[in-house]
Amino acid sequence: MRIVLLGAPGSGKGTQGEKLVAHYGIPKISTGDALRGAVKAGTPMGLKAKAAMDAGQLVADEIVIGIVRERLQQPDTAHGFILDGFPRNVPQAKVLDQMLEGLKQPPMSRAVHLHVEDEEIVKRLLDRAQKEGRADDKEDVIRRRIEVYNAETKPLLNFYAHQHKLVEVDGIGSLDAIFDRIIDAL
Repeated sequence: MRIVLLGAPGSGKGTQGEKLVAHYGIPKISTGDALRGAVKAGTPMGLKAKAAMDAGQLVADEIVIGIVRERLQQPDTAHGFILDGFPRNVPQAKVLDQMLEGLKQPPMSRAVHLHVEDEEIVKRLLDRAQKEGRADDKEDVIRRRIEVYNAETKPLLNFYAHQHKLVEVDGIGSLDAIFDRIIDAL
């Protein structure tokens, strides 16, 4: 199973992705986690990514694509994986398709869209910022991230719908109820 998780920041992709990892026994590749790790470690890639992340902007495609390509070459991805945070736009989705073909891996199986209204996203991320002390979760930055998502990433819904791979899931409710909806949709 090769799954792309789609949804605005704070829609629950990370949480549901971990539940899918446990359910299917395949790794989750989170570009957000990888980028935050690089920022924390102060790597050259992390320093480049930090400025964009702090401003609520997307990190350059070549950095994100490089992270994903490296990760997909690791043996644990041979039987499937879950992508969280990549692809972020249609050009990246096309690169992903080409990348998988070049790595002699099957194409993506499904794109799961966790639908959550924008105001609920703002509320969730402000709550998370308080609980986790995340500097990238200020209200103006959150709203900018939602704008960027709507402009850049939302077109992926049509891309995957045309490939008959898109499944829409209501991202509101208990974690278990949302997870059950995802499993039913897959």
